[in-house]
Amino acid sequence: MKLNQIADKPGARKTRTRLGIGVGSGKGKTGGRGVKGQKARRGVAINGFEGGQMPIYMRLPKRGFTQPNASTYAWVNIGRIEAAIKAGKLDASKPVDAEALMRAGLVRRARDGVRLLAKGKITSRVELVVAGASKAAVAAVEAAGGKVTLPAAQEAAE
Repeated sequence: MKLNQIADKPGARKTRTRLGIGVGSGKGKTGGRGVKGQKARRGVAINGFEGGQMPIYMRLPKRGFTQPNASTYAWVNIGRIEAAIKAGKLDASKPVDAEALMRAGLVRRARDGVRLLAKGKITSRVELVVAGASKAAVAAVEAAGGKVTLPAAQEAAE
């Protein structure tokens, strides 16, 4: 085989449709854009515009409130922590905090802290230092002989 003999298989590369090249091509005259007007031109961005009528997003009532400084927690289930301990990604003999969970790949980024949730089962004795935890998750960890420490609760006690 020589370099000048290398070629794609037939149909591997599709040629670009040349718009506006003759009426017989099927894409002539208006180039597949319909008829004249705003949408036949370039740079049209009219999403939500209803022809001068009051748009639906303005007609409907607004409801609720988004707190601008609300805390967002990364969350992790106890079942995934147990799987990470069994796989050797987490060391159960040391306290497990947000940094350790990120290194183990259980949490991508800690955000305002890690919240512990109760999906799954845990059998390993592990000490967890997290920003928040559900009551069921705390009960499950303590039933396995572990401990859940909440730094916010420590500050309130002092």
